[in-house]
Amino acid sequence: MNDDPFERFGAWLSEALETEPGEPNAMTLATATTEGVVSARMVLLRGFERGGFDFFTNYESRKGRELSENPRAALVFHWAILKRQVCINGSVERLDPAGSDAYFAARPRGHQIAAWASEQSRAIEDRRVLEERVARFEREFEGREVPRPPHWGGFRVTPETIEFWEGRPDRLHDRLRFTREGDGWSIERLAP
Repeated sequence: MNDDPFERFGAWLSEALETEPGEPNAMTLATATTEGVVSARMVLLRGFERGGFDFFTNYESRKGRELSENPRAALVFHWAILKRQVCINGSVERLDPAGSDAYFAARPRGHQIAAWASEQSRAIEDRRVLEERVARFEREFEGREVPRPPHWGGFRVTPETIEFWEGRPDRLHDRLRFTREGDGWSIERLAP
């Protein structure tokens, strides 16, 4: 067994990228308000390293507001074909502006315009409102690069625990939990 959870995660993600349909980098992101009201949604993992797991969003969206108020989150990756799951719990912080700028600049232009046009998680009258906002920002940025909106950028989840689950016959699944201890990790096997 690899005692480095990031190396183990990288190996599992590589296998998932080869075998799982759709977007194997999709993960459930669970957040909570300061009152403990929980919400969850799917987002895409856009990078990971020993420091944590990165994703990007509108800071004024529901998830962005909840993470600003209560900077803790849980992530879940599920790969059905491989019969594997990874659960991550940890603290959250915004990525530095340079990292958000670099990622935003690499996005397709339509995604960049959408980041300006969508007031994510806010109620709108109908789809026409969104389409008009898209047209407005297409005109505004016509013939030039689209800058990153100030309300859009990255977050990093710095894990305190990472649990690897692998399906086994008779529901005797393998569960290994890595818990951060200083600069290292302790490892426990959990009953299925």
